[in-house]
Amino acid sequence: MDVTILSKVQDLVAQIFGIDRALVLPESTPETIETWDSLQHLNLVLALEQEFQIQFSPEEIEQLQSVELISMLVEEKISCEVANGR
Repeated sequence: MDVTILSKVQDLVAQIFGIDRALVLPESTPETIETWDSLQHLNLVLALEQEFQIQFSPEEIEQLQSVELISMLVEEKISCEVANGR
């Protein structure tokens, strides 16, 4: 996993959910972050799309259930964009 992407995702999660950055671990999920609700989830998706210049499908949005999974999907989408010459 790209540590730069993970770090940026962790920064965004901390910012969106209003928690200390040190509390955001790769295994953090909606169950471990009290402020991670459906509205904040959508705010996180928008922040991720803006930060990384990517778009998530509705199915992908539902899959974004941990910091680690988010980082892996962002990395995958960025790789696809580069491979497609965008």
